[in-house]
Amino acid sequence: MTVGKRSRIKTITEFHQSRGLPKPEHPLISVVDYAAIRHTPDANVTNWMLDFYSISVKRNAATKIRYGQQAYDFDEGVMFFIAPGQVFSVEVNRDLPVKRSGWMLLVHPDFLWNTALAAGIKKYEYFDYSVNEALFLSEKEESIVNNIVNNIRQEYHSNIDKFSQDIIISQIATLLNYAERFYQRQFITRKKTNHQVLGRMEKLLDDYFNNDDLIGKGLPTVQYVSETLHMSPSYLRGLLNALTGQSTQHYIHDKLIERAKLKLSTTDLSVGEIAYALGFEHPQSFSKLFKTKTNLSPLEFRRSFN
Repeated sequence: MTVGKRSRIKTITEFHQSRGLPKPEHPLISVVDYAAIRHTPDANVTNWMLDFYSISVKRNAATKIRYGQQAYDFDEGVMFFIAPGQVFSVEVNRDLPVKRSGWMLLVHPDFLWNTALAAGIKKYEYFDYSVNEALFLSEKEESIVNNIVNNIRQEYHSNIDKFSQDIIISQIATLLNYAERFYQRQFITRKKTNHQVLGRMEKLLDDYFNNDDLIGKGLPTVQYVSETLHMSPSYLRGLLNALTGQSTQHYIHDKLIERAKLKLSTTDLSVGEIAYALGFEHPQSFSKLFKTKTNLSPLEFRRSFN
């Protein structure tokens, strides 16, 4: 697919107009039935960017969403999140019969203004996940989030009063907290796949540290590891934290310290030579990290073997 122009949608009203939907009941929040969305003829050659949050549950969508050069077919019930300013594209398969269902919750940042959620929403890392890292929902989980969204829809369809915003904000916060719980469940229940990721990461780091050109390559970065594993850094961090209790950076450092201990205990290389061989630009940085991790300096660790 060739993606050409970029289209920025600034308001929820503009989104409704672009998808052939009636004017929203509220200018800053809307729940849209996915079956009612009409894609424009140029949808397949457009990059989209929204100035508001989009939270979606989609099923049998006959579309692919591309985000971060990854594609995902919405043939099952899945949930995904897009934050303001993120660029994505839609690939519509017009040859398939449309039996799509689901909803999109659109929330403009102005609706959250001066509430705890305005800043708190940034803690939910899944807004940085790629679409191929979407949340797979069980029937029970899908029922839970559907009920919450129905409550939001009913509230803003009712007569708006001084309580409405607080009630809706609390419902959005509940929805996000359930999504956090369900993602943690997904990390655990998909153990086989996730442990395969751990195995691939282990091999990746072993191969990296076995390279003779680490002086030129430097230390492996979180970005390098996540890109090589075809994952977003935030998703990999969440997965590792659920499985090992560690961040990606800590995992990398632990592998590095393992390799350093091996060199210190089995070779006569100086601390500086080991530091350079492991990709450190400055031996002092290596010594500082080693002591932080082991409570011993490299030389103290070496002497413990004599």
